[in-house]
Amino acid sequence: MGSNNGESGSQEHVHEHDHEGPLELREVLMIATHDGKELPFEVVGTLEDPDDGSTYAVLMFEDEASDEQEFIVTDMDGHMLEDESLAQDILDEFLLFAEEAGEGEGSTN
Repeated sequence: MGSNNGESGSQEHVHEHDHEGPLELREVLMIATHDGKELPFEVVGTLEDPDDGSTYAVLMFEDEASDEQEFIVTDMDGHMLEDESLAQDILDEFLLFAEEAGEGEGSTN
């Protein structure tokens, strides 16, 4: 599983797109990489920071050939976060929430 915002792996991301308005779940943004490719990243979740009220989007690219997933974190306008530490914290929290939600789906009430 790749890290956020092109920090790890062979692809660093250059974020350029023509998006208007706040991102929505399942929306797909084409993200340009430094090597000239454009990859489709889908919004898979949003998280709100309880301290300052900011909302962030978590986007995922799934490489079907290698079965690898790569994540990036943006603001709700689709701009990648400059603060890599904040982006990693948001991604970690999202993945933890997704894991816990997945475990809860397996139980019956």
